[in-house]
Amino acid sequence: MPIRRSSRAAALNVVFDLGGVVFNWQPEGIIRRHFRDARTQDVVRAGIFEHPDWLELDRGTLALDEAVMRGVQRTGLPRERVERLFDAVPASLTPKEDTIELIRSISGTGNRLYVISNMHLASIEFLEKNHDIWDCFDGTVISCRVHRIKPEIEIYEHLLSEHRLNASETVFIDDVSENLAAASSIGIRTIPFVDAAQCRSELAKLDVV
Repeated sequence: MPIRRSSRAAALNVVFDLGGVVFNWQPEGIIRRHFRDARTQDVVRAGIFEHPDWLELDRGTLALDEAVMRGVQRTGLPRERVERLFDAVPASLTPKEDTIELIRSISGTGNRLYVISNMHLASIEFLEKNHDIWDCFDGTVISCRVHRIKPEIEIYEHLLSEHRLNASETVFIDDVSENLAAASSIGIRTIPFVDAAQCRSELAKLDVV
């Protein structure tokens, strides 16, 4: 006789990060594809991907054109090369098919699905246009649209208030420890993401899958 799921007190709100969890996010690969020289790679890494401007793009408070101009000034690289680098980012976010399969297996179980992600406007618009998973989610919180970024507490509070969720009934999945710690600090349960199989196993312990 199959195990009945009625013992679960309430459905859970399962919240996925996007980059590194649902879609591949590999900035080192982007850098290497566009710049072969190791010194230039270091300059691009420090001057663009690790610069605070990257977070302001995620926050939605810095326009892409301005970010490109500042990147040119910091790195000393030709504008067209910096533009190509930024233009390559959205398409580099390729789907992690095993995570998408996991999401689809949760959809329709009675548990609710959400997204909370740091992401530039160009990237989220590209993903929304080119992938068909969005109907699985009951809501999304994207940093550039709410002008808050992880691990700021306000972005998690926005998720809870906007969608009327209880923190104790919510589990957040992310691959960045600081983001998980922030969510945990306001009572949200967390799962560190390693891969889809490990994530599925952790969710099974919560009777989600």
